[in-house]
Amino acid sequence: MAQTRAAFGDQIRDWRQRRRLSQLELAGDARISTRHLSFIETGRSRPSRGMVLHLAELLDVPLRERNALLQAAGYAPAFPAHALDARALSAAMAAVELVLNAHGAFPAIAVDRHWNLLRANAAARRLMQGIAPALLAPPANVLRMTLHPQGLASAILNLAQLRDHLLSRLLRQVRATGDATLHELHEELLALPAPDGASHDDLATPDPDVVVPMRMQTPYGVLSVFSTLTVFGTPIDVTLSELAVEAFFPADEASRRLLERLADSAPA
Repeated sequence: MAQTRAAFGDQIRDWRQRRRLSQLELAGDARISTRHLSFIETGRSRPSRGMVLHLAELLDVPLRERNALLQAAGYAPAFPAHALDARALSAAMAAVELVLNAHGAFPAIAVDRHWNLLRANAAARRLMQGIAPALLAPPANVLRMTLHPQGLASAILNLAQLRDHLLSRLLRQVRATGDATLHELHEELLALPAPDGASHDDLATPDPDVVVPMRMQTPYGVLSVFSTLTVFGTPIDVTLSELAVEAFFPADEASRRLLERLADSAPA
């Protein structure tokens, strides 16, 4: 039991440090004494189940890792993790499909916490044509598909800019979650051939401080799109909490017409 308490204490201290909080700050937020928190972190005191969940909530720990914290403290997990095709997630997955299909001629995808592709609408699948089959084999990773030379990278005109943005975003996720798989993915993508520092085209991003678009060459011209990420607001299932929908929108009128043209030219 003492070893279990110590393991939990090490983990909660690691999460506190990831959030750049002092013991005094976290103890104040949790409404406990700094001495009590110190005892929890050093394994001298065993927290209650409620205290484990309370600290995890304050530290914004992902649901999967909250279960790990509970187990480290000697308690059973609190959050279920259903398969995507489980009946319990049927309504949520129907909502995801509705969002993807309602996006029409504009690409939209659903991904898990490691950026593996779970669902894609027809518009997104059209943009994936020409990607090497090995990159599309499950679990197909959308970041790898984007930055790999045999993926979309060869068609992306502002690859240097987009690569920097995606790698920076991924690194922030690694630091925020401590996820080993995301760390390995970041190292893998970092090792891919890097483009020149300048964009491949001469057109600067219209509003570089507002959005980073993806500009890619298509058979019908240059397509420029930006994306938004949507997550479930109040999930209590691990799988659902890790699911996100990335929807792409045309960055200009020419790109909107291009996407509509691609949709019209697709086989029925």
